[in-house]
Amino acid sequence: MAKPSKSKAVDTTICRNKRALHDYFIEESFEAGMVLLGWEVKSMREKKVQLTDSYVIVKDGEAWLLGCNITPLNTASTHVVCEPDRSRKLLLNKKELARLFAKIQQKGYTAVCTSIYWKGHLIKCQVALAKGKQDHDKRNVEKDREWAIEKQRVVRHRHR
Repeated sequence: MAKPSKSKAVDTTICRNKRALHDYFIEESFEAGMVLLGWEVKSMREKKVQLTDSYVIVKDGEAWLLGCNITPLNTASTHVVCEPDRSRKLLLNKKELARLFAKIQQKGYTAVCTSIYWKGHLIKCQVALAKGKQDHDKRNVEKDREWAIEKQRVVRHRHR
């Protein structure tokens, strides 16, 4: 009898915002649903999304994702008007919205979208409360990352 093959973990990530991780300290994150149109879901299946300059605002008790660019497919229907840069509503519960709104009001804090991914058949957005990094903070993080790589290299050569 043959053993069942080990299935690889399926990568459900559609898009990541690497710039947010470089420019901000991430303090807390929330999982939010997104209100999307049909052509946007089809474009997300093809991973035609950019989160580079996107951010989240809370207006009238609702969270909105701004600056997220979803490129329409060439095969989209001709009778559908596609707006790649439209604001998209994020679905959060009241407690999460209140916490997000309270933190954003503090100086130096903002909310950014760090990734968009599939969760089952739904598309979710990871919203993070972030505090801006200054240039010297970015240099320290880079030095720490390089030192960690160098340590691994030294340990590897020592055990040979």
